[in-house]
Amino acid sequence: MTEATTDTIFALSSAAGKAGLSVIRVSGPKAWESLAALTHKDKLPAAHQGRLMTLRNLKTGDIIDKALIIGFKAPASFTGEDVIEYHCHGSLAVVDEMLAVLSSFDGHRLAEPGEYTRRAFENGKMDLTEAEAVADLIDAETTAQKNQALMQMGGALANLYNGWAKELTKALAYVEAIIDFPDEDVPDTETQKAVPAIGKITAEIKDHLNDNRRGERLRQGIHVAVIGAPNAGKSSLVNALTQRDVAIVSSIAGTTRDIIEAHLNLGGYPVILSDTAGLRPDQLSDDAQGSIESEGIQRALKRAIEADIRLLVFDGSADKVDHHTLDLIDENAIVLMNKSEIANAQMTALLKDYHAYTISVKTGAGLAEFLNHLTSKIKALMGSRSAGDAPSLTRRRHRAALESALENLTLAMAQDQPELMAQELRIALSSLGRITGRVDVEDLLDVIFRDFCIGK
Repeated sequence: MTEATTDTIFALSSAAGKAGLSVIRVSGPKAWESLAALTHKDKLPAAHQGRLMTLRNLKTGDIIDKALIIGFKAPASFTGEDVIEYHCHGSLAVVDEMLAVLSSFDGHRLAEPGEYTRRAFENGKMDLTEAEAVADLIDAETTAQKNQALMQMGGALANLYNGWAKELTKALAYVEAIIDFPDEDVPDTETQKAVPAIGKITAEIKDHLNDNRRGERLRQGIHVAVIGAPNAGKSSLVNALTQRDVAIVSSIAGTTRDIIEAHLNLGGYPVILSDTAGLRPDQLSDDAQGSIESEGIQRALKRAIEADIRLLVFDGSADKVDHHTLDLIDENAIVLMNKSEIANAQMTALLKDYHAYTISVKTGAGLAEFLNHLTSKIKALMGSRSAGDAPSLTRRRHRAALESALENLTLAMAQDQPELMAQELRIALSSLGRITGRVDVEDLLDVIFRDFCIGK
């Protein structure tokens, strides 16, 4: 344990600000010692039991608060250390004084961001995927995000990856036996015993990666970009969908210069809705204003390409269809004809060929039907899940490590020399270990001696 982790750390674990209750958590070797000082060595609560206690300022002797105290003894705590939780009244004065008094104790300091969870990882209370899930659960805004975080925090991803690592370790042990114990007359054909397991793991990782980024989309949000010509009603649509004035609405072309984002909950899924600059690159001047708007249009087109779903908004009252918007129609786009209350027959007939939804942001006509379609498209994008499905990977870090492991497993299958196969398998195993944060050579040795009984 490093010198930093021998400190006793403390922090406000509940939300900042005035509240009915505030929780201050203290973790480290002197957690119980500072509690005894704050309570003037009054009878302390038994571990895992609560006790109402009077807390006093050591310097003045004045009462800080009467709080519910819950104590935990290492290793049976969140961090794996001694932990004291002070459930105080949510007064700003109480919290400030408590933090000031705790900072005066020897060996105590304010916790760094994420330090409680890091200590839990370092003390073996959770792996990296479970630690990441703690942050995801705190940030969850929808039921689907919450459920995914809880599944991951419960070890669903860790169990999947550790299972692959266990099978791969066993396969590697067969190959290592040929290299490390040549005097035991282990035939080279022993490497073939590893092939079925490697093939099975390879197929499962491929299937896991081929999930349409469902877990990552759910964690980060589904990106929906609103695209169209100036004055098509993009900003008005964004305001209507969010039911608040997110974007400035004006009849002046080029009002929206930069991307404006708003967050929605549609069908239980998190959606990031982006209002973008109007597309009119062939109408811009060469002055500074034109240069600024040109940059906004470039950003709009970039966001359109990157978005999971595009809402292409056309002005139903326009004399002609905007070809810049028309060029963006594909399977990820939903075509909308706005201003249906003043739409002309020519535009209506033209956009009908693109299965456009006829709406009026001004009157609200057609918005409900369009929203139902958008929600259905989001659900289709995320795919249906059942209780028995394998968990989805949730981070780019996981994907990169799995892609690296897959590459080395593929190379291992192509090797005819045990030394070369073993090297590729070791790298693949290390990649899997980086996801959970646990790479242990001793696991390999245990398998070798248990399964092969070499050495008699």
